[in-house]
Amino acid sequence: MDGLLIANKNQQAREQMAALFQADDYEVTTADSVVNSLEGILDKSIQVVLLGGVFDEQQISKFVPLLKKCNRNLSIILVSDDLPLELVRRIRKEGIFYHALKPVGDESWDEIRQAVSCAFENYHARQSVGRKLFRNKESIRLQENTGIA
Repeated sequence: MDGLLIANKNQQAREQMAALFQADDYEVTTADSVVNSLEGILDKSIQVVLLGGVFDEQQISKFVPLLKKCNRNLSIILVSDDLPLELVRRIRKEGIFYHALKPVGDESWDEIRQAVSCAFENYHARQSVGRKLFRNKESIRLQENTGIA
């Protein structure tokens, strides 16, 4: 099942997002910080992280690269509206999947739902390409070892 981590300091926002994505059949984990859920990121049961809430520039610029080191295939979606442009550029270079403005009304959640859906599609596409490459390498090794061309 697709694992989604919602990390947001605001409990009401976490609960609202969790209900929304559970209705879309995602396996949702919520936390007031990602640190509390690193195990899911390390064991790859979480493929997408939805970061929201208040972060200072120092934390977010160090945090995104750390998450990517834990799981390079992890898709990170940042939801915020008051980050300086230079910081957004810097964390995009670090590998966030998407940056969305904080939703104001019900219809603005569609953008975030689409971003999450695309992040999972991207993750599954990368996984299937990796499996095909692995199978092709195994097939080549078998052919080399058996002499079958």
